[in-house]
Amino acid sequence: MADRVTIVEVGPRDGLQNEQQVVPAAEKIELIRRLAACGLPVVEATSFVSPKWVPQLADAAEVMAGIDPDTPARHPVLVPNMKGLERAVAAGATEVAVFAAASESFSRRNTNCSIDESLERLRPVIATAADAGHRVRGYISCVLGCPYEGEISPAAVVAVAEALYSAGCDEISLGDTIGIGTPHAARTLLRDCAGSVPMERLAVHFHDTWGQALANILACVEEGVRIADSSVAGLGGCPYARGATGNVATEDVVYLLHGLGLETGVDLEALARTGDWISTRLNRDNNSRAGRALLARMSTSGT
Repeated sequence: MADRVTIVEVGPRDGLQNEQQVVPAAEKIELIRRLAACGLPVVEATSFVSPKWVPQLADAAEVMAGIDPDTPARHPVLVPNMKGLERAVAAGATEVAVFAAASESFSRRNTNCSIDESLERLRPVIATAADAGHRVRGYISCVLGCPYEGEISPAAVVAVAEALYSAGCDEISLGDTIGIGTPHAARTLLRDCAGSVPMERLAVHFHDTWGQALANILACVEEGVRIADSSVAGLGGCPYARGATGNVATEDVVYLLHGLGLETGVDLEALARTGDWISTRLNRDNNSRAGRALLARMSTSGT
């Protein structure tokens, strides 16, 4: 496979959606602009879920209106159903993402329906978006563990991946929602999924709750995956593990990949500055170790 890894930056959506303080639309737009300027090829912008459930992203249409139409970065948005898709397209979205779970309990608590019912709801959404020429990504939650059920069968994950891919998703992102996975489990699951979905259509989405995210990404990259999700400055928490780190930091992922000799197209110094900027704006710790180390070195050298 190619020696380039595509990083899908999820900070503006997955990273900010659980922030308790309201983040103004102008700051979200500026964050998206800065991330795209760092060379990130995909920056997930927002979500068109009901504002009742995710009030932080109630300004989705305003955020979309503020994105530079000439930016080379793609800006997918999350949609839960047909109504969300209609709102997203009306706001100018040309790429969308849908979500399902590999855990029955998680699916019922998160979407109020079974896995099969969830997939039935998503099929017309995917078909409508695809027919209109929009790229569609499918997220699968709880692929390596569930906060309610514990261990999840790889076969259950493969079944959902197959369903989303056959429904028309261009890409399937495997999400370790509670960050419990280890490299062996991650590698094995990826291998199983690649038996049904082409490896080039698979992405990995690791949370760092147990400190395994980078190791898991390394294992999956060695296995052949070339798309990885991450969040600048490690924005986002894990709502199922109080006080735990959530999304793996983009700066850390870029540092890892560059150290492997893989291309990302990302300017790591600019990314570190962006992570510092948004952490300061949110009055929160910067959860990127590579970002903090690079900023300290840059400060010492006067750059």
